[in-house]
Amino acid sequence: MEQITKFELTQQFHDRFQQALSARDKSFIAATLEEVNPADITALLYEFNSEESKFVLDLLPVPVRAQIINDLDTDTRKKFLTIYTPTELTEIINQLDSDDVADILNELPIQVSEEIIGNLEPDLKLQVIDLLRYDEHVAGGLMAKELIRVRANWTVGECLDEIRKQAETVTKFYTAWVVDDKDKLLGQVSLQKLIVSDPKTLVENICDENIVRVGTYVEDREVVEIMKKYDLESIPVVNVQGQLVGRITIDDVVDVISEQVEEERQLMSGITEDVEENDDLWKNVRARLPWLLIGIFGGMLSARFMGFFQQELTKITAIAFFVPLIQATGGNVGIQSSGLVVQSLASPGYLEEGLWQRLIKMFYISFLNAFLLSLIVLGSTYLFFNNNRLSVVVSIALFCVVMFSSFVGTITPILINRLGFNPALASGPFITTASDLLGLTTYFLTVHVLL
Repeated sequence: MEQITKFELTQQFHDRFQQALSARDKSFIAATLEEVNPADITALLYEFNSEESKFVLDLLPVPVRAQIINDLDTDTRKKFLTIYTPTELTEIINQLDSDDVADILNELPIQVSEEIIGNLEPDLKLQVIDLLRYDEHVAGGLMAKELIRVRANWTVGECLDEIRKQAETVTKFYTAWVVDDKDKLLGQVSLQKLIVSDPKTLVENICDENIVRVGTYVEDREVVEIMKKYDLESIPVVNVQGQLVGRITIDDVVDVISEQVEEERQLMSGITEDVEENDDLWKNVRARLPWLLIGIFGGMLSARFMGFFQQELTKITAIAFFVPLIQATGGNVGIQSSGLVVQSLASPGYLEEGLWQRLIKMFYISFLNAFLLSLIVLGSTYLFFNNNRLSVVVSIALFCVVMFSSFVGTITPILINRLGFNPALASGPFITTASDLLGLTTYFLTVHVLL
């Protein structure tokens, strides 16, 4: 078994490596990285500029170079590939699977992309051209064309011989897909079953016809859910005629999941575009400003609303002391509720399992939380202010705020999801601002009625 050197990027190593780069010490760089895992080399190259990184990569074997470039995040790779010539890129890209090639070509200028396609190896060229027809967010754009394809009327012996030939261009396979003479998908047969079966047995006799498949038009998010549900390492992709056209592997699905998590994280943080810290100034400002403006607008509405209750504030100034408590509690409750719902909406059939039952359960949870919190506030307020009436009013107001904020936090992501938008929108500044306004309204109305 090949042994991979354990790699640790310390400041001392970084400084020594930088010194070697500055001196263009090829022997030190090559010797240092010779047995290092390509993934660790990828992490190392993020520490240096594009020219320095290219110098390092040019010292490595082409297959390793291709794997490292393929592992780079999309934004970094777009910038990095601009320093390569089409000829250099063609040499690297010829080492990758068809789906990875299609992804990289979509990141390049059309003129460069077309020049590279023209110089690809013939089989890879045909596969890539076919993949480029599909949108990147459907199964057709996610799949790879490399797979193990066998005929139903072959014997196990013939099948194993063909697998040995096909395996030269296919990596990470555990299953052979069984097709008829027109390439229509019939089923699958595991490598384990092929190995233990008699060589004269027909493949159709050991084929598992009960398999999960997806069409080329299925959205990538749905592909992710299907593979998670059935615990699949790969899934076949078929066209509208039922013909086998590709496969999607678990590593492709992990990439989609990572993109979804990043998108939802940014939405929940109130960032409307896909940005990184090192992106240009205006792009960062543009991504953050809209939700900040909504927050300011909400704050101005809160201030204007408080102006309607000047008389109550004049009578009992202690009322104002509890405004931060009411707003903070309402915002926290709203975010908690919406966060749980957003997480649940990621599971297929969440709403079909019984919306009313879930809302009733959420009501009971909110009621218990509201009751306990209001009791705590009742006792604390009386202890610090020694005012029975004020303590009762604040505790009742807090009870109402928790109930209403929980309802808003629960129902808002469901409505947003029904409208076809990402429900994560409801878990950031939107729900915080809404809960602040709702909490303030509830609080002062309660004060107005009871004081």
